[in-house]
Amino acid sequence: MKARSFKATSDGSLTPEMLEAYKEDGFLVLEDYVTAQECDGLQNRMRDLIDAFDPASVSSVFETGAQTHARDAYFRESGDKIRFFFEAEAFGEGGKLTKDKQVALNKVGHGLHDLDPVFRQFSRNSKMERTAKDLGLVEPLLAQSMYILKPPHIGGEVNCHQDSTFLHTQPLSCTGFWFALEDADATNGGLYGEPGGHKEPLRQRFHYDGDKLVMETLDETPMGGDEKHAPLVAPKGTLVILHGQVPHKSAPNRSDRSRHAYAVHMVDGKAKWSKDNWLVRSEDNPMQGF
Repeated sequence: MKARSFKATSDGSLTPEMLEAYKEDGFLVLEDYVTAQECDGLQNRMRDLIDAFDPASVSSVFETGAQTHARDAYFRESGDKIRFFFEAEAFGEGGKLTKDKQVALNKVGHGLHDLDPVFRQFSRNSKMERTAKDLGLVEPLLAQSMYILKPPHIGGEVNCHQDSTFLHTQPLSCTGFWFALEDADATNGGLYGEPGGHKEPLRQRFHYDGDKLVMETLDETPMGGDEKHAPLVAPKGTLVILHGQVPHKSAPNRSDRSRHAYAVHMVDGKAKWSKDNWLVRSEDNPMQGF
């Protein structure tokens, strides 16, 4: 099973064929949405941010399976900050970092789109706004951003999930914009999505219950197995749009190649933001649009 892909339009508008594919599949693969130079610009900026980061200051690990980061204040308070999260396999015995920091991180998030000038300029432009509105987001707001490194050999698996589990609104409106900054395919931990899976119910919610973050089961219907997932092959410069209810995942990266990507998750300002969402911003720094 191969996912459909399209050549992106110059202004970000979506053709009837693109909209039909998104309606049917719950994802949309748009090649050449951004240029190789734009991808290189984000990679260079992230390299500088990591160079300035002192790994001795924090050793927060991000794992989608164990969700151990949910107990970590460094993660909980990252909604409107720039913070660095390691791969579990970057550490050896006694918790000692065994990899160079440039190839030891899982991701950096979650406020790059607001706080860093390079990422802010990339994330806020008329092309992305046009795409978001063509998808049906009446008042698109940028909720979070993250730079995903998927380093060689130790890049961790991302379990099958739905993005609205983590960014919940009423009605559901979460939409992911995932940019391949390097070629992403089945050999280096690429994305997989379940075609049509967005028509099924939301299975879980990750939210605060008092002062604890919990994963609440909403529907016990299992998400599709490997046989239902299509590889979302994304050459450098590709934008993959993900409906908030479509189950998707990525494989571990055991190759010699990294798989850098930048993701922005939007919600509709016309929908009601669930106040118990894990992502918390300071009152004087609300979510903003374009």
